[in-house]
Amino acid sequence: MAAGGGGSGDPLAPAGVPCAFSPHSQAYFALASTDGHLRVWETASNRLHQEYVPSAHLSGTCTCLAWAPARLQAKESPQRKKRKSEAVGMSNQTDLLALGTAVGSILLYSTVKGELHSKLISGGHDNRVNCIQWHQDSGCLYSCSDDKHIVEWNVQTCKVKCKWKGDNSSVSSLCISPDGKMLLSAGRTIKLWVLETKEVYRHFTGHATPVSSLMFTTIRPPNESQPFDGITGLYFLSGAVHDRLLNVWQVRSENKEKSAVMSFTVTDEPVYIDLTLSENKEEPVKLAVVCRDGQVHLFEHILNGYCKKPLTSNCTIQIATPGKGKKSTPKPIPILAAGFCSDKMSLLLVYGSWFQPTIERVALNSREPHMCLVRDISNCWAPKVETAITKVRTPVINSEAKVLVPGIPGHHAAIKPAPPQTEQVESKRKSGGNEVSIEERLGAMDIDTHKKGKDDLQTNSFPVLLTQGLESNDFEMLNKVLQTRNLNLIKKTVLRMPLHTVIPLLQELTKRLQGHPNSAVLMVQWLKCVLTVHASYLSTLPDLVPQLGTLYQLMESRVKTFQKLSHLHGKLILLITQVTASEKTKETTSPGQQAKLVYEEVLDGALQTPKGCTQCSGIVLPLGNLAGTISTQGMGTRDDAPEGKGHRGRPAAGVFRARGSALDTPRGQKRGDVRTKGCWEV
Repeated sequence: MAAGGGGSGDPLAPAGVPCAFSPHSQAYFALASTDGHLRVWETASNRLHQEYVPSAHLSGTCTCLAWAPARLQAKESPQRKKRKSEAVGMSNQTDLLALGTAVGSILLYSTVKGELHSKLISGGHDNRVNCIQWHQDSGCLYSCSDDKHIVEWNVQTCKVKCKWKGDNSSVSSLCISPDGKMLLSAGRTIKLWVLETKEVYRHFTGHATPVSSLMFTTIRPPNESQPFDGITGLYFLSGAVHDRLLNVWQVRSENKEKSAVMSFTVTDEPVYIDLTLSENKEEPVKLAVVCRDGQVHLFEHILNGYCKKPLTSNCTIQIATPGKGKKSTPKPIPILAAGFCSDKMSLLLVYGSWFQPTIERVALNSREPHMCLVRDISNCWAPKVETAITKVRTPVINSEAKVLVPGIPGHHAAIKPAPPQTEQVESKRKSGGNEVSIEERLGAMDIDTHKKGKDDLQTNSFPVLLTQGLESNDFEMLNKVLQTRNLNLIKKTVLRMPLHTVIPLLQELTKRLQGHPNSAVLMVQWLKCVLTVHASYLSTLPDLVPQLGTLYQLMESRVKTFQKLSHLHGKLILLITQVTASEKTKETTSPGQQAKLVYEEVLDGALQTPKGCTQCSGIVLPLGNLAGTISTQGMGTRDDAPEGKGHRGRPAAGVFRARGSALDTPRGQKRGDVRTKGCWEV
């Protein structure tokens, strides 16, 4: 039994490409590539047996495929009559291959005839077909789709026999029980159906993502003392999208728990699974799991009861190229599929490219926990472009040879008259005048001649460029993606990137964080998005601590000095703030103010007169604020003159009057020096 993934743009679709070995001694290997072509390879000779291109291979690409059982005979389709030459000896050789498409139709292809046998269209699915299963005895075909339905087809009449709703969401996988009476279906949950009544017999829950593969692992229950009803006690295996655990379930009675009894752990998401059925309780189940990272994990375990810890693989197989020269390093070759041979002691490996795979039979050695096969697949590829170009040779023309051109006698080829405009155009070009440039011509046609450079990248190509740069270790390509400062673009890129590139991206970010501080600012944004978006995936990795140990130590070393830098930063802010405030106070000028009344006392006790008065002193009166008449009394100095007399016995001369904004003195009253004593009367 085998299960292969289907290629799709949906992030929750199974990984890999639809492929399967033929049930009859694995003589053929069918592969539906992403270009819509179906290719059938011979496993013994590694030769392409047949290639079929459906009429709608671009719009309705193949999403899943399944070989018919070896004993199932293909009968003639009602759509086409049988030829007399085909009537003899065809029934024992026909091998049918069912192909599910993205548009909901199912194609039946005959590998013996090399043509399409029939189509299953009417009354079937309205959306992508996810899985196809043949019934062992009745010749029926079961299919499930994204339209939430399960369809039972009659292959002879090419019509729908029964159709029912399988889940509230899309149904992603199917599997028929060994006795042919039960059917397993899976979407978000796994259901066990009774085929006769189309009723649910059991429910199984435990996967967080859609289930991509289902298969029974045992034919008989381990406890043979109890009566066997055909299903109770059997084990089956399930694998989910983006899940590194393969769960094993047991069909139990109604009153017992329905969770998984054990699980197998692998290094990456499974893309192809094959196993050998256990026919009794002493025979172990052998399991071959091809992961997305190109490795094969082999398990061998006797299913008997509950196991708490996940089981690890007994053997891991890898394939690599030989390193040519001292400086070159071996490169891994991805393994695409693996299937057990009929002797259960050897394995068929399919590796290389989907368009030109290499098929090899490898003997299993249970003693070695890890096998690395060195293979040179350079001779298996198609000729390169450079090789094809070197085969084109330019003929050497002898100087004595005559070249026949139109118009020379002896050349009988038809000569077409040249168009009349040719001479005019040639004459213009020869004249070398003001010829219009191509840019000006395109400008006249209103065509934008300024094309985007190579450095300008589209935002939707960032996940693809990031994946290619990580796989090829292209420094320039990684710089174009990782140097972006748009936070929204970074989040979209991290969301759309495949899961197998998360760890390589974190390792690349760790290298760049150790470099220049300016680049570290950008890398922190990427690191934050990766850890936030893919936290659930990273938590499932068993070897996460050694893989991210360098990053953890780097963050710890930088965080230790963060507190001291914070204190220093605070002190510097206080100092800069005080310096700035003091500079601002020096620069500010006080607003101009004029005093209304100023009293000044001289050392000798005399009063100074207002500005402009030469007779008296002692008071400064601002203009505009003095009203009424001011008179002086007394004479002499303030100390020795008697009251009411002036200096030298003369009365004080002059009366000061201030009206409005000026001081007026009577004409002729200004004499000598006047010393005042007493008070001013206003």
